[in-house]
Amino acid sequence: MSTYLALVCDRLSDDLSGLQLRALPRRALEPSEVRVRIHGAGLNFPDLLMTRGGYQFKPELPFVPGMEGSGTVAECGAQVSGWRPGDEVCFNEKTGALAQEIVLPATALRRRPQQLDLDEAACHHVTGLTAVVALEVVGKLQPSERLLVHGARGGVGHACARLGQYLGAEVIATATDPQQITALAALGIRTVSARPGFRDAVLQHTDGHGADVVVDPVGGDVFDESMRAVAWGGRLLVLGFASGRIATLATNRALIKGLAVFGVRAGEYLRRHPEQRAQVFARVEALANQGVLRPLIGCSYALGEAVQALQALEGRGVPGKILVRADGA
Repeated sequence: MSTYLALVCDRLSDDLSGLQLRALPRRALEPSEVRVRIHGAGLNFPDLLMTRGGYQFKPELPFVPGMEGSGTVAECGAQVSGWRPGDEVCFNEKTGALAQEIVLPATALRRRPQQLDLDEAACHHVTGLTAVVALEVVGKLQPSERLLVHGARGGVGHACARLGQYLGAEVIATATDPQQITALAALGIRTVSARPGFRDAVLQHTDGHGADVVVDPVGGDVFDESMRAVAWGGRLLVLGFASGRIATLATNRALIKGLAVFGVRAGEYLRRHPEQRAQVFARVEALANQGVLRPLIGCSYALGEAVQALQALEGRGVPGKILVRADGA
């Protein structure tokens, strides 16, 4: 076949109307490149934002969304060593995963973690990297510290809660859905209501101490109240703005509590600190193989249903990650 199917964003739009599934021409490989037959792609909130022009990275139009995926090596360039057709791999790029295939430099591929199947391998990179960079590299979470995680029902929040447990922290997650609360409790994670007023519950559960580290991918009112739930000398990690409102930092609270606010963009951090890239990726793979960063996949769609999958991501009603399989287009 000389073409393959991909979800293409031809124009930016708030309602995903700029996306369409269409055939793209297959190109020849450069000597150092590998063609991967994609098994599936894990969706992440930046995928949605890029189709609207609302993300920090703005790819040139047209582009194929999708930051991470897994698949099988189909073809190798003449100078590629270490890979061969049939190898099961995963990848983490800015775009390109919502397709039947992708061409990448051989250095961009990683072997599927042995303890993850191809579905899980497609969904573990972005959330795993974010959790490791946020909690270990930037937040420097210590055993016995109190960790407050917002958005624990989503992929990033779930990964941060699980990693926090592994690191020996006392993890508290905000939640409202009864099924979500039950699922978190089964993992040994204490929950408090995500509704306004969670600060009092956090203080109660920490004997008035507050949270030493807060993971906030939500923003808006959640960020505002988190400033009041942080302990003296605490660290507030900003991972995103899923609520739609970018909060304003109350610097008087930062002064009074001696707290630090960090913005966490794992991909950008690794681009600016390339000497740490191999170590962080190896850490994510090791934690995935131990089951610590095994992603929770809430539902899956075929590539032909990718727009519906992005709509489900926007609705935030699916626990964990959403997988888009390249078959069934």
